[in-house]
Amino acid sequence: MKVTTFITALITLVFGFSSIQAQSFKVDPSHSEIGFKVKHLMISNVKGNFSKFDGSYELEKGKLTKLEGTVEVSSIDTDIEKRDNHLRSEDFFFVEKYPKMTFKMTKFNGDSVTGELTIRGVTKTVTFDADVSGMIKDPWGNIRSAMTLTGKINRMDYGLKWNKALEAGGVVVGESVKLEIELEGIAK
Repeated sequence: MKVTTFITALITLVFGFSSIQAQSFKVDPSHSEIGFKVKHLMISNVKGNFSKFDGSYELEKGKLTKLEGTVEVSSIDTDIEKRDNHLRSEDFFFVEKYPKMTFKMTKFNGDSVTGELTIRGVTKTVTFDADVSGMIKDPWGNIRSAMTLTGKINRMDYGLKWNKALEAGGVVVGESVKLEIELEGIAK
């Protein structure tokens, strides 16, 4: 009996420990945000976000081993309906033809995430600075973790080319878009 109890305890310890070491997470949209900012008139920034997205990731011994996500582009929100409708149009995201953008990680090196970002049918390799937190148990018994990803892309690379020249020089919309992504996940 004692040997059986010991073996059961050992199996529980090993499998329990490995589940803490390797864990899959589903992004919790109510505690996550996908935001951006871009220069307007060469002097200020316009900020916005996407409110509909989903994703998943895996952590093993604190290391990010997988990260995938999808954004519903029509959920873009800059707090100005007219601007949001223009961003949804063929001039920018062309949501009727390209309703989603996606990201799939290909590499993690501890402080950066590299992956394939697809916008408007164009896929490019991008790298984000990454701050990945550990795991914690919330008051309701769920295991959670979080990360922050920051970086920038050139919107022209993805066919988001609309612009107008300014009389004094420069353009209405900057080419560089800064991305600020906050993800919190719940263990599956």
